[in-house]
Amino acid sequence: MNQVQNSVTLIGNLGKDPVKKGSKQKSVTSFSLATNESYNNKDGEKITVTQWHRCVAFGRKADTLVQYAKKGSKLAVQGKIKYDRYTDKDGIDRLSIDIVINDFIMLDQKPGKKAA
Repeated sequence: MNQVQNSVTLIGNLGKDPVKKGSKQKSVTSFSLATNESYNNKDGEKITVTQWHRCVAFGRKADTLVQYAKKGSKLAVQGKIKYDRYTDKDGIDRLSIDIVINDFIMLDQKPGKKAA
C-alpha cells in the first residue's frame, strides 16, 4: 500500500506538443493535460468542466512523448503529485503543482484501425 500514498492517474488530451528540454543525457519535457468532466445542470443542459494539469516526464519517457505525442493526443498518465513553492521575480510567493509521470499509455487510435 505504500505505493498509493502519493499516486494519481489521469486520462486527458495534450494542450500543446511536448518540447524536449535538458541535455542529451537528461531529457525532460513538460506539458499541460486537459481532463474533462461532464454533468447535467438543473435545467438538463450538459455542462463540461475542463481541468488543466501540468505534467513532467524524464529520460526515455520524455523522449518518447516528444517523438510521438502531439497537441490533442489522448494519454493516460500515472505518476505522483509534486508541490513546489518559490518566489517569482516580483517577490511574490507562488505554488507549482506538477504530475511527475511514472508511466503513460497513448490512447489515440492508429490511422486505418477501428476501435474494438
